[in-house]
Amino acid sequence: MVKICCIGAGYVGGPTMAVMALKCPEIEVTVVDISEPRINAWNSDRLPIYEPGLEDVVKQCRGKNLFFSTDVEKHVFESDIVFVSVNTPTKTQGLGAGKAADLTYWESAARMIADVSKSSKIVVEKSTVPVRTAEAIEKILTHNSKGIEFQILSNPEFLAEGTAIKDLYNPDRVLIGGRDTAAGQKAIKALRDVYAHWVPVEQIICTNLWSAELSKLAANAFLAQRISSVNAMSALCEATGADVTQVAHAVGTDTRIGPKFLNASVGFGGSCFQKDILNLIYICECNGLPEAANYWKQVIKVNDYQKIRFANRVVSSMFNTVSGKKIAILGFAFKKDTGDTRETPAIDVCNRLVADKAKLSIYDPQVLEEQIRRDLSMARFDWDHPVPLQQIKAEGISEQVNVVSDAYEATKDAHGLCILTEWDEFKSLDFKKIFDNMQKPAFVFDGRNVVDAVKLREIGFIVYSIGKPLDSWLKDMPAVA
Repeated sequence: MVKICCIGAGYVGGPTMAVMALKCPEIEVTVVDISEPRINAWNSDRLPIYEPGLEDVVKQCRGKNLFFSTDVEKHVFESDIVFVSVNTPTKTQGLGAGKAADLTYWESAARMIADVSKSSKIVVEKSTVPVRTAEAIEKILTHNSKGIEFQILSNPEFLAEGTAIKDLYNPDRVLIGGRDTAAGQKAIKALRDVYAHWVPVEQIICTNLWSAELSKLAANAFLAQRISSVNAMSALCEATGADVTQVAHAVGTDTRIGPKFLNASVGFGGSCFQKDILNLIYICECNGLPEAANYWKQVIKVNDYQKIRFANRVVSSMFNTVSGKKIAILGFAFKKDTGDTRETPAIDVCNRLVADKAKLSIYDPQVLEEQIRRDLSMARFDWDHPVPLQQIKAEGISEQVNVVSDAYEATKDAHGLCILTEWDEFKSLDFKKIFDNMQKPAFVFDGRNVVDAVKLREIGFIVYSIGKPLDSWLKDMPAVA
């Protein structure tokens, strides 16, 4: 029986290996992690991450050919293929701080693999890494190999949180990069044969190592660029009276462009987009390409501008002060159908409102209060490091932030409400009931364009929707960054 081991039981490793075990019943798959609480959660009825469909997959395979363990070295020793899906956070200090990827965990994993291995192995990069990381890992493994042969492959993930299981079942493509040698091509074939259990061979793309590594960064950069492009357009739409939804539809019907990732919003978030673009910027700068680096910097600048613009719109609309006012925050995750809050726009919007002395009442159906408070107290980029290394701000935010269990409690006696995640349940709220229980004038700031602004105005709300023609109340109160 072929044995696969995945180092890292997070958002990528857990779901990917679960689906691989389901689709390849003759392969034994073990996910390992040094975090005992995380592994315990994977072995329990309450998984450590929320992803539609994931629980069913895990229950079907767990204990049969899917296992979760903290005995990292044992399972690496026994495996034929080792996936490495550890964190590659943005460096917070030293050379490349704020842009470069921190490969500490990857290097540590590589040294451990070399140390415990007694047989040849295929080592697969699953984490998002800078171009030519495989070469560095290859050197570490080779110089510590004790005569054992290692083949390095790059197999980047292209999952979207909230649809990860669907993406794994029916991927647009699977990308495998390896060396153009006999041994390298043999390793590529071995991994391709695993995926071919359920992915059509024509959708499995094989490239060299460097192309595979760069393709992942490029894909995320292109997607983030589309979001920043439509968000930049949303600001112009508000200024001119155009409707960004209509503009995006007109643009998206052009088959050369397409309709995906053209929804204006308060900004993009998640663990990959900003981190990967910063990494791409750093690589461009290191290779003497400042113009290319500056191009990608603008994608992040527009994203930051959109979050600032939204928060400023809230303050300026409410008589230019939110001091002491209760503001309801509906949604904290970076997108619907996930509990992930990494780089969520809600963090920056909430922190900006707290800085203006607002009192926030936050509700999200999947994000725990502990996570929300930690996110609002954490320094930039620290979210992606292990808890013991996270730098928590000393001042705290407990007095100004209240986390509640439903939308109606969040909005009771509030002066305004901000929709920051597009959860489906927010579309069907009883807004008449909410209006009756809010302070007047009652404001709705829709950062995801999920509500019917016309109906809300009929109820009596003053409504701001991203990129839509402005309510007459708001026209005289521009959001100045």
